[in-house]
Amino acid sequence: QVQLVESGGGLVHSGGSLRLSCAASGFTFNNYAVRWHRQGPGKERELVATISASGTYIYYADFVKGRFTISRDNAKNTVYLQMSSLKPEDTAVYYCDAKGEADYWSQGTQVTVSV
Repeated sequence: QVQLVESGGGLVHSGGSLRLSCAASGFTFNNYAVRWHRQGPGKERELVATISASGTYIYYADFVKGRFTISRDNAKNTVYLQMSSLKPEDTAVYYCDAKGEADYWSQGTQVTVSV
């Protein structure tokens, strides 16, 4: 059974940090690029960061550059999103998706940043 399970969301004060995890099972994870997306209240979903299957290519949206770090551990079938210097505008539901032969999505996790 294919699964992408997120963890690590929650409530944090402005300036704080959180680390999201996206754990995969049921498919050959190290053949898949992984992307983090988010959808804030009343907003369109937007791409936050991407990491290639090998981890050698990484992309960040301008609004998170220098604050967020994406990484992966293929031995653990897990991708991480380390979020630092969080701002209230980072409040959103965060999703990961694994894209390769197929495209698998997680259920989403809420991140709320208070002022």
